[in-house]
Amino acid sequence: MSDRIDKVNQALRKEIGTIVQFELKDPRLEFVTITYVEVTRDLQHARVYFSVLGDAKRIHTAQQGLESARGFIRRIVGQRIQMRYTPEIEFSFDETMARGLRIEGTLDDIKTKERDQDTHPA
Repeated sequence: MSDRIDKVNQALRKEIGTIVQFELKDPRLEFVTITYVEVTRDLQHARVYFSVLGDAKRIHTAQQGLESARGFIRRIVGQRIQMRYTPEIEFSFDETMARGLRIEGTLDDIKTKERDQDTHPA
């Protein structure tokens, strides 16, 4: 990936994160974090990854909130970031954090079982 695309990814992530966190008043977007942005090589499209604490319903609700604010977010990004063309935005849930929490929970369960076996041998 080129340095230019990396810079665009970082600038978009920072700007969209700021917009979502401080400028949108949609309650569906509470606790939403923009984790990563991937723009295409031609800078025409951007996939914006987000995470949110909660269950599948909370994730779906946050996705709907982001989708409804997509045009506003794109317009503000276009005003603040000097690019010839503001990319089309697509939102995707970033499962990295959720996957990490599941792994951590599984490891904690294993540790608890091992500790129980050590204190209460069969």
